[in-house]
Amino acid sequence: MNVEELLSKRIHIPQIKRMALWASGSRENIATLWSLALSECRMTSVNALWTMTHLPATDAECLESMRNEMIDMLLSETDTGKKRLLLQLLRNQEYDADDIRTDFLDFCMSKINSECEPYAIRCFSIYAAYRICQHFPELIAELEEHLDMMQCQTLSPGLKSALRQTKTKIAKLADSRDKCRKIWT
Repeated sequence: MNVEELLSKRIHIPQIKRMALWASGSRENIATLWSLALSECRMTSVNALWTMTHLPATDAECLESMRNEMIDMLLSETDTGKKRLLLQLLRNQEYDADDIRTDFLDFCMSKINSECEPYAIRCFSIYAAYRICQHFPELIAELEEHLDMMQCQTLSPGLKSALRQTKTKIAKLADSRDKCRKIWT
């Protein structure tokens, strides 16, 4: 199968799913997709990223190993479609307390209330910011301030859902921290 040739054309979800199935479980094939995501050809790049968003959770470790490259690409990317796909990949990843890039967190925080950004970028920024902030109460407080500012805006159903889900997660996180404090006192 000539992957680059296939991804350089207009394709649809059945082809994307087939490509994801081909890549799944193979670091080499996922690396091939990533190299094609860096292609100068927009169609090839977008289709490779789109395929990567359809990889199963079993490939999460491989995708997380590419996190810094994804973040670097995101921070320099001007194409809205590529930014959305990169954020979709990054929002599903797990972030350890000692594995946080502040430039990525700043990017996400700046997009949450940016009404000139597409809804998907704002939603994925909310989800990614929560995943990063969840380890630090002071960052959660900052995220809550950004979320509270959203209440003054007209929100799409997707943004309302992202806001509601994230506020629920923050409340659960606060409850679990309170329980831990009670145990230790």
